[in-house]
Amino acid sequence: MNDRGGANGPVGSWCGSQGAAQDGDVANCEETIHRLYFFLDGELTEDRRSAISKHLDHCGDCLDAVDFEAELRRVIADRCRDRVPEQLRDRIATALRNEQEQRA
Repeated sequence: MNDRGGANGPVGSWCGSQGAAQDGDVANCEETIHRLYFFLDGELTEDRRSAISKHLDHCGDCLDAVDFEAELRRVIADRCRDRVPEQLRDRIATALRNEQEQRA
């Protein structure tokens, strides 16, 4: 049993069609989920990215997994962004201007 409740890892809980791909140019569910983060990060070759994209065109379960992870990343990035106080930004800008003036 894994943390997502499936007995076969993430594939068991996300995908409905775990079998091998029918076409060499199309990924299967197992490969798609296994390479999910590489796909989202743009770290796959064009051929692998294309194969996974083709799979996502026909597999709603995998597409849901990709959409969920992409949205989760957007939420985390938005919520975890450091916000610098305006007063601090002003002090830094002033210090940089002073430094440039001294060098000129």
